[in-house]
Amino acid sequence: MANQNLNSGNPRIDLAYRKRKSKEEMRHQIISFSLMLFLTFISFAAVGMGSFSSWFTVPIILLLAAVQVVFQLYYFMHMSHKGHEAPTLFLFTGLLVGLITILALMTIVWW
Repeated sequence: MANQNLNSGNPRIDLAYRKRKSKEEMRHQIISFSLMLFLTFISFAAVGMGSFSSWFTVPIILLLAAVQVVFQLYYFMHMSHKGHEAPTLFLFTGLLVGLITILALMTIVWW
């Protein structure tokens, strides 16, 4: 009896747990979406103002884009959930290989 699944006993508890988890997940999705819209607005404002130099604007836009990629991976693609360790490993390994390739090609061109 001690080895039974905790949610298999009472269907009401299971339903309440799933509702609470779904509500929490939806809240995270809405907050993440709102933050991504805000970051997009900041990017458009930085370019639209025209008062900043391109040496300031381009790195800011790239930084905001990187933050948005993280939000999209972890919240919209559900990479924060259990069971997604292998795709996460492959994704970050591909990112590392891509960054090393870009760095190597930049070194060849400029040196």
